[in-house]
Amino acid sequence: MKELVVISGKGGTGKTTVTAGLSSLGPKKVLADCDVDAADLHLILKPTVRATHEFFSGELASIDSSLCVECGQCIEHCRYDAITPDFVVHKEHCEGCGACEFVCPSGAAIMQERMCGHWYDSETRFGSMIHAALGIGEENSGKLVTTVRKEARRVAEDADVDLILTDGPPGVGCPVIASLGGTDMALAVAEPTLSAMHDLQRVHKLTEHFRVPMMAVINKSDINEEITEMIRQWCAESGVEIAGVLPYDQTVTAAQIHGKSVVEYDPDGFGQKMQSIWENVSKRLCD
Repeated sequence: MKELVVISGKGGTGKTTVTAGLSSLGPKKVLADCDVDAADLHLILKPTVRATHEFFSGELASIDSSLCVECGQCIEHCRYDAITPDFVVHKEHCEGCGACEFVCPSGAAIMQERMCGHWYDSETRFGSMIHAALGIGEENSGKLVTTVRKEARRVAEDADVDLILTDGPPGVGCPVIASLGGTDMALAVAEPTLSAMHDLQRVHKLTEHFRVPMMAVINKSDINEEITEMIRQWCAESGVEIAGVLPYDQTVTAAQIHGKSVVEYDPDGFGQKMQSIWENVSKRLCD
């Protein structure tokens, strides 16, 4: 089984557009959306949810009013001002440290497992899809990414599918690290801006650290041909093969408005460019 993760050093480069295009190409696959903080692959693939699961991680304090003697010890020792004067826990402020439970003389302060979001087992027109949504302001996105990847692998094994295509999160933080570990190849999508180029270099260092081969796609290449050439040169010097170069094209926007991948919406135009990218990636992935 092979796993390809599509990443980007920054948001807005076209990572999900590329992932959606690749979804409609190649062999049967299981899809995974690991951009759990701001997932949007579902906007194009329109999955039908088969099962919804709660995601628990970390702890959250609560105060049992029937046991509380209002001594104020919890308020005094909470460094995050998460407990109000009337002994109610502000969920958004609580860090789950457990200090309130430790100092409470009556056992009223209790630490409970924290429900941080949901993950979904769904079906799309391109195959099974595992995706998730982290709650607003919640943490532990890396653990939720790991859950999504684990479940995608389970679904692939059960269905005897040999490819997992993952829409990874942007950046280089914990969610990206959780997306990269143990994968077979990363496809980094960059745009010709200085910030995107710098972030491409940062994400390349991350793939090197985890010994994950990386290819690149330059998206919206004609908005700044000078920086596009700079990215080309850097890729050549760094041993990063360019899988494809895509122009800025309003066809992409039109496809998204219609809820389709660019391959479905424009199979003989932009779709052919995506087909070329898939052929280059597939050749490297199977080496």
